[in-house]
Amino acid sequence: MQAFLKGATVQTSRPQKDKAAAGPGTEKKAKAVPWVEKYRPKCIDDVAFQEEVVAVLKKSVEGADLPNLLFYGPPGTGKTSTILAAARELYGPQLYRQRVLELNASDERGIQVVRQKVKNFAQLTVAGSRQDGKPCPPFKIIILDEADSMTGPAQAALRRTMEKESRTTRFCLICNYISRIIEPLTSRCSKFRFKPLSNQIQEERLLDICEKESLKYSKESIAALVAVSEGDLRKAITFLQSAARLNMDREITESAIIEIAGVVPPKMIDSLLQICLSGTFEKLEVAVRNMVDEGYAATQILGQLHEAVIEHDLSDQQKSVLTEKMAVVSKCLSDGADEYLQMLSLCSVIMQQASQHN
Repeated sequence: MQAFLKGATVQTSRPQKDKAAAGPGTEKKAKAVPWVEKYRPKCIDDVAFQEEVVAVLKKSVEGADLPNLLFYGPPGTGKTSTILAAARELYGPQLYRQRVLELNASDERGIQVVRQKVKNFAQLTVAGSRQDGKPCPPFKIIILDEADSMTGPAQAALRRTMEKESRTTRFCLICNYISRIIEPLTSRCSKFRFKPLSNQIQEERLLDICEKESLKYSKESIAALVAVSEGDLRKAITFLQSAARLNMDREITESAIIEIAGVVPPKMIDSLLQICLSGTFEKLEVAVRNMVDEGYAATQILGQLHEAVIEHDLSDQQKSVLTEKMAVVSKCLSDGADEYLQMLSLCSVIMQQASQHN
């Protein structure tokens, strides 16, 4: 029996030794972070293109005072990065973890969380000073990311907490749609709209990353990145990292970016529009079937077709009819309608409008 037990202990101890041996290697792998996090602004001055917000936050940080904040605007424009950078400058690396509570939409964010987690954190008093001797503000920061997904009762409960704990806590609400935040909350915050990043600012940041990562790229590929990301720098950096991994030692090309982004190649959209304007219904049927069979999302085709129609030399009346049809198709697609039939329906209306005005 003892021999059996000895054998058992030896057997169970081996995986632990292997695990210990494998430890350092696994730790090294864990250090690799996405470029979105790697190149996230570390201080307020690094935030791109949001001059008004940066100016206000710099003054607030210098005076170690901060109002309640409400950041709103499109995704990937630097809302979360800005407040995190400001918090790091206010508290320094030592006190940052104790003084900042960040809740995202992925966390449970009903009324109970506001009553318990947020309220308990807000009620804690803060004392002490920074190790580097700089002044430390006498308040904590609660960051509520994607606050527009909070329920109405939770927002109402937050209003009361915000009011009662104003001495010890500052709130920063971050959302895409300010219209979904209740009026009593918006009136208690300094509101800042984050603008979609300009093409030039995006290009500069992407070229900077390419230089730091020693990537080979073409001007066309950077222009394609800017075009497919539509002002969302986070999306652009993610696509750039994917393209870099796909073309390890080769140059990043425009076609690689288009493939990774899941965008329909512009030539294919132009070809489809040309068939709609001057082709036959049989050709149209084949073209739509090929696009759907190749796995392109109907919503993506719809969005790009909308841009092509608006830019095309059509009359205002034609454009109004087509855009109205696109709205109907978009609604049908969101309701789960067949992608092929919806795209065929839209393209046949484009063909009908073209034939009527020829």
